[in-house]
Amino acid sequence: MHIAFVTVNALGVIFNGAAAVTYLIGHEYPKTQADMKGIPRKYVPVLGALLAAGTLGLLAGFAVPALGTLAACGLILYFIGAIIAHLRVGSRNIVGGIVFLATAVAVLILGVRDHGIW
Repeated sequence: MHIAFVTVNALGVIFNGAAAVTYLIGHEYPKTQADMKGIPRKYVPVLGALLAAGTLGLLAGFAVPALGTLAACGLILYFIGAIIAHLRVGSRNIVGGIVFLATAVAVLILGVRDHGIW
């Protein structure tokens, strides 16, 4: 179980870290997504910071499992919100959000099975 947890957690770090970088460097894709969802562009860096915090939490979870558990929970809430934001404006382009959400759920489940909740 430990190998599965390490693998999925590493994927979560890579996925969310890459997304955080695109949000924080001012890439055009997050800005157009914010426009499509009716979110002011000034919140794009805030969303990037949340993704970065989740990424660092997952990374810290290797050493302090409680931080990884909390980070996975936070990312699950983040991506549920992202999917709802898409559906709210009639967008059915939610595959990416579902993949990120599934990764965060898998990290949480495998982490709890590997080392317990805390």
